[in-house]
This record gives sequence, structure tokens and C-alpha cells, in this order.
Amino acid sequence: MARFSHLPRTLTFRVVAFSSIWAMIALVVIATVISTLFRQVSERGFDNVLSAHLFNLIASVSATEEGMLVGSPNLGDLRFSEPLSGWYWSVEPVSPALRNQLHSPSLVTPVRSPSTADMAFDRNFQRKYLEEGPGGEQIEVLEAEIVLDQLDRIARFRVMGNRSELEQEISDFSGRLYAYLGIFGVGMIAINVFAILIALKPLGSIRRALANIRAGTAERLSGPFPAEIAPLAEETNALIESNRRIIERARTQVGNLAHSLKTPLAVLMNEGRSLGGEQGALITAHAEAMQKQIDHYLQRARAVAQRSTLATRSSVNQTLARMGRVTEKLNPDKMLELQMPEAEVTFVGEREDLEEITGNLLENAMKWADRKVVLTLQPVEVNGADPRRFRIAIEDDGPGIPEDQARQALKRGRRLDESKPGTGLGLAIVADLVKEYGGTLALERSRLGGLRAEVVLPAA
Repeated sequence: MARFSHLPRTLTFRVVAFSSIWAMIALVVIATVISTLFRQVSERGFDNVLSAHLFNLIASVSATEEGMLVGSPNLGDLRFSEPLSGWYWSVEPVSPALRNQLHSPSLVTPVRSPSTADMAFDRNFQRKYLEEGPGGEQIEVLEAEIVLDQLDRIARFRVMGNRSELEQEISDFSGRLYAYLGIFGVGMIAINVFAILIALKPLGSIRRALANIRAGTAERLSGPFPAEIAPLAEETNALIESNRRIIERARTQVGNLAHSLKTPLAVLMNEGRSLGGEQGALITAHAEAMQKQIDHYLQRARAVAQRSTLATRSSVNQTLARMGRVTEKLNPDKMLELQMPEAEVTFVGEREDLEEITGNLLENAMKWADRKVVLTLQPVEVNGADPRRFRIAIEDDGPGIPEDQARQALKRGRRLDESKPGTGLGLAIVADLVKEYGGTLALERSRLGGLRAEVVLPAA
């Protein structure tokens, strides 16, 4: 099977190719059979014509008492009167008692007769062979030696037909047959391809319906499907519905967990602030750390749940534009430059997750930038194919991070500089969310001199 692995792996191609090849083989077999049958019938008819002419010739010739061959054969075919027509007859003496010979007007020069040693007569005293005619054509000779009278005088009767003419007729018929069957075959294959494409059209409808589900414009497979495909559509819809129920149940559980922990954490933080002093600050700090950890893992659980759904899509261009406006208002002393393509880029995931990823990176860039931050959005081609991923790059002109410390910055709670406010969870949250969506996060030196954070995520 490996030698066929290079063929296109589409059902349409396989069905069309198989049916077309089978149709061509069938037409070739039919053409061969018909051509063979026509040859057999033509040769049999040719031989019957020669036999009939030979019997007429024998009945028309006799010998006189003086040994002269006499007769006026009229075989009913004008070709025997036309010189070098390829149709001839002749009567030649075999016994010494016969002296002259007769031949048709069409026979200009004699035709050689093989000796009995080269070719014997059959039990009917006849023999048939091919010979070259006076005009260079191939002729078929039917020959018989007949006893003419009681004196046992023998004469050789020969009737010759144009075999080249017969072969030309067979060739012409075969050519027309192959031409007609070829035209019929092309039409049959075209109709067959059209019928197969019509028959497989529901598969294309399912493919488009699934694409709509992946694009978020539909929630289930809908439409009239043939009886053979309807069970597949029903099972797919059942799978989508089951997946949706699982997602909803996960969302409910996550919301219940967040609600159940919200009040105890608020009480702990209030108690810590009311206690004051070192003990109160310790309680408040740990409660706030617990709040950050819970938010982090709730965000991660929601990302995993959203990644499992089929219909969640978000506009990257609109999300980044909105976040850019908010960031500029919160940081009036910094300049934010957005570089985005005109074509719409769609994220395969929740808008909140995209905002969480971009927001943390923008917040970190604004925190460390001196004056300028550049956010760039661009599609990414995978192996030269259509874009199926996109890249968000956020660069600042701040001090940046040394390469040996970039990996440490992605660890949860790790802070490389305590002079700036924060918990050290921002980049860790980004890294976890990006990982859950199957993307990549890289920290590099920016062309502006600071840090360049580059995120690659799946696109619709």
C-alpha cells in the first residue's frame, strides 16, 4: 500500500479514479471483442464468397474431345472484368491431355501456384493460401483440382479475392469503432464524475457546517442530509451537545468555587487589616497571595475548558485596539504604538483569556518602559500553508531582562526587581494560558533596547 501513498487522499478522487479506470478498461474490452467478432464475421463472409465463386467457375467450364478448355464463366461480379482489381479467376490444365487455359479479364499476369509438396490439398481437393497479386496487393487464393470427364482429365480451378481490401475494411471499421467508443467513454466518464460529485455533495455540506461550528457562526450541524449521512450528523450533534454540557458544568463548578472562597478570603483580609501590626500585615499578605493563586488557577481552569470547546472565537484586532485605548488612558506619560494588519485575525479561544495574556504583557511593558511601547500583530504561516496562527509582540524601551534571567521571570511568584510593585504572577499566568492554548511565549531583547515579549497563538 505504500506505493499508493502519494495519491491524493480524497474520497472524490478515489471514487472518480476507480470508476473512470474501470470504465476505460470495460470500453477497451468491448472494443476488442467487437473488433474481433467483426473480423471473424468478415473473414467468414469473404471465404463464403470465394467458395461460391469457385463452384460457379467449376460449373461453367468443361473440356472438348480435342482437350480444349471451354466455357464462359459469369460470376456476377464486375470486379472480375476490371484489370488489376484484386479479384481474379483462372482455369489451368493439370493433365497433359488438356492444352489451353482460361482466366478472367482482370488477370493481366499469371499468379504463382505452389506445388503440392509445399502445400497439399485437403480431402475435398481444395487448398487456400495467400499470395501477392499482379497489382502488388495481397490476395487470398481458393484452389481446387477437378476431374472434368470420364477420361480423368484434371484441371486446376482458382478464384482469387482481394485480401488487402478486406483488411482495409476491417481497419476502417475498427478505427470508427474506437472513435465512437472513445467519444462515448469521454461522455460516460463526464456524466459519471458529475453523478459522483452530486452524490458526494452532502459531504461537502457537512464539511462547511463543521467549518461554521469551528468559526463560531453555528452551534450544530443542520440541514437535510441523505439517510446514509444523517446518522453521522446526529452523532456529531450529540457529541457537540455533550461537550457543551461538560463545559457548562465545569464553568458552574469554577464559579461555585470562586464564590465559596470569596467571602472567607475577604474576612481574612479584613481581620488582618483590623489587627494591624506585624501579625495583621502577615495575615493580609498571605490572604492576598491566596487570592492571587486562586485567580491564577481559576483562570487556567477556564482556559482549559474553553480550549476544549469548538465554537469559541474572538477578534484579535478589536481586542487589542480596545486594550490599547485603555492602556493609553492608564499611562498618559507613555506612548503606545499599535501595528496591526488590515485583515481580521481571529483567536481560537475566549476573549477574556486573550485580554488576560495581552493585559499582563502590556502592564509589564508599561511598568518598565521609559517612554515607548510597540505592540505588533501579524499572522504566521505554518510550513508555507495558510495562516493558522498569529503573533503578538510587545516591545518596550526599558532596561530589559538578561537572557539568563528570562526563564526565571516566567516562574510563578518570581520577581527580578523588588523596586516595582507586583506579585510576580503576571508572566507566569501568561505562560500558563499560552501553554493551555498550545501556543508559545518567548522573551527576547527588543529592538528598542528593552524587553520583547512574543506570543504565538492559534488562529481560526
